[in-house]
Amino acid sequence: MHITDIKPYPVWVGTRNQMLVKIETDEGIYGWGESGLSSREIGVKGIVEHYREFLVGRDPMQRGALWQEMYRSQYFEGGRTLTAAISAIDIALYDIVGKKLGVPVYELIGGKQRNYVPTFASGGGNSPEEMIDVAQRMIAQGFDCFRLHRAEEGGPLVNEGIYEPREAIANSAEGLIKAREVLGMRPVIGYDFHHRLSVAETASFCQMIPAHTLDFLEEPIRDETPEAYETLRTMTNVPFALGEEFASKWQFLPYIERGIANYARVDICNVGGITEAMKVAGWAEAHYIDLMPHNPLGPICVAATAHMAMASANFSWLEIRESAGESTGFYDKEVFPVQPKVVPGKVTVLDQPGLGVEVDEASLTEPFRYSEMPHLKRNDGSHTNW
Repeated sequence: MHITDIKPYPVWVGTRNQMLVKIETDEGIYGWGESGLSSREIGVKGIVEHYREFLVGRDPMQRGALWQEMYRSQYFEGGRTLTAAISAIDIALYDIVGKKLGVPVYELIGGKQRNYVPTFASGGGNSPEEMIDVAQRMIAQGFDCFRLHRAEEGGPLVNEGIYEPREAIANSAEGLIKAREVLGMRPVIGYDFHHRLSVAETASFCQMIPAHTLDFLEEPIRDETPEAYETLRTMTNVPFALGEEFASKWQFLPYIERGIANYARVDICNVGGITEAMKVAGWAEAHYIDLMPHNPLGPICVAATAHMAMASANFSWLEIRESAGESTGFYDKEVFPVQPKVVPGKVTVLDQPGLGVEVDEASLTEPFRYSEMPHLKRNDGSHTNW
């Protein structure tokens, strides 16, 4: 069996672009993958086209060797754009191998360890009362774990492109304290600051909230300097969920080895696909760190990540993007007529060969749209992180 073509599809689905990749073979077996470098999909498309030049004619069964060749075939190895493209190709290769051998992908990476994949949802409001209301609706649906935001535009207190960290942490703390008082001890509650804070701001936020207000705090500061996270780790006992923006096992290295991360937010569509994600999973298991995968995309990402979760012992919850807290349209059943079963609180993968996802290419009718995440500023006009 040989690869005959690799087709990138940057297309609009629901409320954002999805960067899909289809790999075709001379046996008529094909595979689908997805890249996760959101709002920079055209850059990933270009890298996929570069890789296509030497992957056509190659044996898709040699997916590990092809991963190494893609990663090592340029002087400037690594980086998020390259590994985002490698991720999509790697996932599609696993889809092909599963179909060729007649087994689900999870059988290729260790076999089933659970009957379904637990999930967490996200939601929020502009007041404590709205936060409590959306949390109660998610609980009523069947979610026992969720991120709860003091939120506009999907993030903590973003108003018309202005984000003031000190205002945000005060308002967020107020809402979370009241929510925990009403919701009780049983729900697992997390908060995502989307790396918008400094070390001092994060420490102040954690000092504002009583013990067990939060079960995890996600991405409070940027990841470039692990030493900053080490300092922050000494200033709070709230567990950290980190790694959604990491583009390799090497980026995970200091966060796992130094005991900084408590949950690994591995993104299978950015870290290097199933091949690299399983290495991170095993490494995290050796340090008693559970996986809490980043899953902000479509059904291909859901399926690939769910297969990893099925085959991994150290797993907590998979992010899901449809709930009482949000509606994205990412899991469009016209575009993806075959996809994992997503119900509140769980994902069930299809026990069919490959990923268990089919794409109706005729339904990929919404062309790519240039779109930007909000470019945030503080009140003084200086730029800050989205």
